[in-house]
Amino acid sequence: MKKITQKLHRISICFALIMGSTVLFNSCSKDFLTPDPLSVYEPAATFTNEAGLMSVLAIADRQLKQYYATDHNEMLTLGTEYIFSDLMVASATDKGSMLCDVANMLTPTSDDGTTTNDLGRTNSIWHFWQETYNGIANANTILSYVDKVEGLDETTRNAYKGRAYFHRAFRYMALVFQYGDVPLVSKLLEVPKQNYRSTKRDAILQMVTKDMEFAVQWVPDQKNMSLTGMVNKGACRMLLTKCYLALGEYAKAKEQTDILISQSGYSLMLDNFGTFNDGGEPQTWKITRNVIWDLHRAENKLIAANHEVIMGIPNRGAEAESFIKMLTMRVLYPFVFDSRIKTTDGKQALLNLRRNDANYNASYDYMRAFGRGIATFRPTYFSTNTLWRINGVMDATDLRHSSETGNWVRMEDYRVNNKASTQFGKPLTLFNPTNGALLCSDTIRRWFDVPHYKFFLDDPVNEANISGSDGNRGATNGGNADWYLYRLAEAYLLRAEAKFYINPNDPTIKDDLNALRQRAKCTQLYQGSVTIGDIMNERARELYWEEWRNVELKRVSLCLARSGRPDEWGNMYNLENFDKQSGTDAGGGSYWYQRIVHYSLYNKGPIQINATGNSNPNYTMDKKNMYWPIPYAAITANNKGQLSQNYGYDGYNAATPKWETWEEAVADEDKTEN
Repeated sequence: MKKITQKLHRISICFALIMGSTVLFNSCSKDFLTPDPLSVYEPAATFTNEAGLMSVLAIADRQLKQYYATDHNEMLTLGTEYIFSDLMVASATDKGSMLCDVANMLTPTSDDGTTTNDLGRTNSIWHFWQETYNGIANANTILSYVDKVEGLDETTRNAYKGRAYFHRAFRYMALVFQYGDVPLVSKLLEVPKQNYRSTKRDAILQMVTKDMEFAVQWVPDQKNMSLTGMVNKGACRMLLTKCYLALGEYAKAKEQTDILISQSGYSLMLDNFGTFNDGGEPQTWKITRNVIWDLHRAENKLIAANHEVIMGIPNRGAEAESFIKMLTMRVLYPFVFDSRIKTTDGKQALLNLRRNDANYNASYDYMRAFGRGIATFRPTYFSTNTLWRINGVMDATDLRHSSETGNWVRMEDYRVNNKASTQFGKPLTLFNPTNGALLCSDTIRRWFDVPHYKFFLDDPVNEANISGSDGNRGATNGGNADWYLYRLAEAYLLRAEAKFYINPNDPTIKDDLNALRQRAKCTQLYQGSVTIGDIMNERARELYWEEWRNVELKRVSLCLARSGRPDEWGNMYNLENFDKQSGTDAGGGSYWYQRIVHYSLYNKGPIQINATGNSNPNYTMDKKNMYWPIPYAAITANNKGQLSQNYGYDGYNAATPKWETWEEAVADEDKTEN
């Protein structure tokens, strides 16, 4: 861990170069995006040795973490990926700007860094645009200077290139499925460029696939690396697999997953391992040790005994400036500590009592066991309930959905801890059994299940504060925690997907899914043929809050349109129009849209709740929201050219010229005129 910490500290010298290389995207009102002219220096002097390359690579590595962790007390960046999917919706109902009516609220100016209609406190769309291009700039920095650093042998030089290609490809794979056709920035420029064109999605996919083929050849395996958390060969294979799938190279994708599963030294973790963490308060919530719990403990994710991790994100240590809190226990748990959840006798059901309070009882310390949730995002009913039904049966033994082991928390698992109530010690109930009255006035924010095994994180700072105020005692927020970027379980899921596109009747598809189900001690296994819906459902069960759910659904949408395979409802998709439709009706659109209208709260009508900021949320999603709008700030900054706006948004023009190939886009970057 000390080596990881030292590497992450080598970041400060490169910020000026990053900001200076993103001129196109810096013309907006957020002050921190404006380069400080006093910080400008001659980059050629900085990158004369390997230390300069390592510093930029450290920034790129650290930026991956910031998609999962954030220093904002109410936000986790990845939540935006999930509210544009079948698994979550925004739930901060105290905010009038909560991004629920996506069809009408999301515009090119709604979240582009301006203050006119900023949705920044309820989603991270702007962050994805801004920071993803900053990550691309970091990768381009390495690629621009690596051949000028003396003393590097071919293997070392190409390993740097391969890691830079990974970082650039990872970002572009996100951009083309979040935003569609986007500007291709492949190098650092000597002069500002303000005449970019958008480059077509498939052209960008072709470029990054070529780059990742190089990376797989030259980036070393983790077993041959001294540092943990840097890009390794296994991670490159995972990303290359997704590139191949996106381009319709399904046999090549399967080949890469075969290598990962059978020839790379990885294996699924089948038994308990590592350190056992007994949870925040065992007297309140007992954990029965099991492999799923151990697999998702921060202290076990990057240890040598974990043979399933392909690439992880280091985010633990004593030096706070190097690590970012993962606020899962604040952002992703229900908001239960107020009067909106009542008992049948009208009392507040759950109290947050200090540990030195006379009424404190360790058997009911939900603050430490589950955290002080505020529910910025909440799961859908599909995510917590119907998703777990296999072969028409709710699988009662699946460890990933098990309250009996402590892995999963249902609202009925809470017990009234208010001694003033006659219901003290009894389970919470949503309805009064006597008169049927609703006992929770805001079920959006305050009543939902939680995959506790994924989200529970130790918070030693607050744990040590016995007498602190409401927000500063117990495991209130979550803490520093290592996280998975890729693990072998996803390789099984990607292989099943590749097999489906090659031959949907392949009898071995179910075996890849059942390998994960058997590890989770499931009773119900897949039998016979498997649909793409089965594969995506198993992804949801296995990779919740690990995969980028929105990006993956849109990648699969492209794969279905390209392959001609049907979805689980028999729908067929066309490459010409699957991502160019509008409307909120139930038919048509992409596979991404069909998953949302079938399984989420979107397009079901207004929901009446008693909340201060948004008392009548109407969750809507339009087919056009398949892609997010290109920010207006980026379009106006590119004032000597024209970026293409996405279908359905203000400014869309089908005649806007785009680069058809990545070679054309790169050649244009070599021109100095603006």
